[in-house]
Amino acid sequence: MHWKSMSLSRCWLLLCLLLAAETVPIDKIKVTKVEEPEVQATVESPDTGLYYDRYLREVIDVLETDRHFRDKLQTANIDEIKSGKLAKELNLVSHLVRTKLDELKRQEVSRLRMLIKAKIDAQQGKDAGIDHHALLKQFEHLNHQNPHSFEPEDLELLIKTATSDLENYDKERHEEFKQYEMLKEHERREYLKTLDEEKRKEEEARFDEMKRKHQDHPKINHPGSKDQLKEVWEETDGLDPEDFDTKTFFKLHDTNGDGFLDEQEMEALFTKELEKIYDPNNEEDDMIEMEEERLRMREHVMKEIDINKDRLISVDEFLTASEKKEFVDADNWETLDEQELYSEDELQEFERRLSQQEHELQMKSDDLLKQREALQLQQDQLQAQKFEFQQAVQHLEQQKQTQQVHPPAGPNGELQFHQEKQQAAPPGSMQALPPGHDQPQGLNQPAPGQDQPQQ
Repeated sequence: MHWKSMSLSRCWLLLCLLLAAETVPIDKIKVTKVEEPEVQATVESPDTGLYYDRYLREVIDVLETDRHFRDKLQTANIDEIKSGKLAKELNLVSHLVRTKLDELKRQEVSRLRMLIKAKIDAQQGKDAGIDHHALLKQFEHLNHQNPHSFEPEDLELLIKTATSDLENYDKERHEEFKQYEMLKEHERREYLKTLDEEKRKEEEARFDEMKRKHQDHPKINHPGSKDQLKEVWEETDGLDPEDFDTKTFFKLHDTNGDGFLDEQEMEALFTKELEKIYDPNNEEDDMIEMEEERLRMREHVMKEIDINKDRLISVDEFLTASEKKEFVDADNWETLDEQELYSEDELQEFERRLSQQEHELQMKSDDLLKQREALQLQQDQLQAQKFEFQQAVQHLEQQKQTQQVHPPAGPNGELQFHQEKQQAAPPGSMQALPPGHDQPQGLNQPAPGQDQPQQ
């Protein structure tokens, strides 16, 4: 699970092209540029967490270079941007801007195709045929049917998808935290089952003591209340609580000077309260729970103060909230340990799904083990065949060497040599000798009693 703190308001500023929040006076933007042209301080927005974050940023950067589109943004409100109505203005931007947007879309489609291929290769372990057109349908931030040019529909899809994804981000974080807490309780109960009666009682007592120690903390001020802000003013800013001023407080904590308190800047105001509850050195304090508490505090303040729901708090919204009765006379804040995070039925359903997943994983593990054993058996058989083949080759080599050193004997024990076959001479005939050789005496002489051949 990802528990990093991320400023969604920066993403919202990104989505609104940094200009379209209706609470931002247009003349103020222009004056700032005229009076301080030399100041080019750019605030790097944190990663939105969206898988198309880079594409979103690059499209916005290109659109900001077109004067016509920029002028339209200055008069647009949040609802017009969120609905995608502003996308129609894309038809009026310059040819150069459209060309750049076309190239960005082609690059994004290519990137998505590579992601799809890498995912399939990792799952199948081989290069399989891929129907990119069908698989691109899962990406909703662009028109996959036209992968070459950036059209108004692409801008509309990009804005709507980013808006929806960002609005669902907090909800997903809450659900992940709930799953985390149920898993923690499940593992605790499973551990208790492994203990005997005496050990189980000791463990239960230790758990209750840790819970009691965690709940024993100073009073928590209501997030966004005067008491909570005054404590930051005094202990974090080091200022006299008697001089507390809401407008000055706003300027002090608008750290990037954009005229808003975004979600990141707002969450920083709750650090002092959270330190009262959570200490990373204490075994009983869970830092993941601390981040969930921070998220709850920020959501509560945004709900109370953010009038136009643009996920940003302007100075006017901040001052308006400070005039309410709840700002001075706020109720006590209920921390996570005072909340019912899940019911027993939800825990049982979670354990059932967990057991099913473990069963499926065990079946897959058993199947892989069988496949491994079968492959090992095949490998052993191949090794045995290889060994037999090597033995046969070695035996043949030994026989060949033996025949070369000791030729085989004939039927009567005489050695037999391989000679070239010659024409056999008839009995009694004499073979011609080479020149210079005399006929040996006694050879071819007639036997006694036979006539001598005539001269």
